[in-house]
Order: sequence, then structure tokens, then C-alpha cells
Amino acid sequence: MRTRSLIFAFALVSPFGFFAAPIHAQDPAVVNSKTIKVKFENDRVRVMEAILPPGVKEQVHSHPAYVIYVLEGGRYRNYASDGKVTEGELKTGEVLFREPLTHAAENIGDKPLHMILVELKGEAANK
Repeated sequence: MRTRSLIFAFALVSPFGFFAAPIHAQDPAVVNSKTIKVKFENDRVRVMEAILPPGVKEQVHSHPAYVIYVLEGGRYRNYASDGKVTEGELKTGEVLFREPLTHAAENIGDKPLHMILVELKGEAANK
């Protein structure tokens, strides 16, 4: 009976609390393998290429601290792990630093978003 109650409780909460639950270790290159490819990796960094076509929304994933270099910009919608949804524009040539996060992004523009992501590993990733 307890198992049934837990399953029922999960079914009630999951559609609304999905992003609020601790979501860790979703590797972006695994859960978004069609749009993100690992180009280089060692014990200090991982470099990935991301190409997100118009209208495509990524699966939820996590990053340590990382740098984004925008090769081709455009409009995006970001779904944060706390449930907050924001929209913005990435500009071609822009370089951004991001603290560790769990999120999903959606291309809401009319052209592909193309980026290089450099994830930091070790102590640098947690600062």
C-alpha cells in the first residue's frame, strides 16, 4: 500500500515539481545527443559543439561552470531548474560565463543557434 501511495504522490507532483526536484548528472551530450557533440575532453575541460535548430527544445541537463562562445546567435527560451522561464537573444561572437546550472533551452528563433561550450572541471567548476 505504501508503494502505491508513493507512486500516486509522485504522479501528482511530477508534472509540477519536475524542475524543482534535484536534477543532477544529466550529461548534455548524452540527453541531447542529436544537438550536442563532445569535441575535446581532458581532466580540466570538456569542449562541446551545440547546434539547436529552430523550434527545438533540449532535454533537461546539467552543466558545471562553463563558457559559451556563440558562433551563430538567435533567440532562445530557457527553462531553469527552479521553474523560472526566461527569454533572450544570443549575439554572434558573444562570449558568456555561466555558473553551474540545470536547465533546458529552446530555440525560439528562425535560424539555428550554434555555440561552443567549454565546461570547467575540478575546483574551477565549483567556484
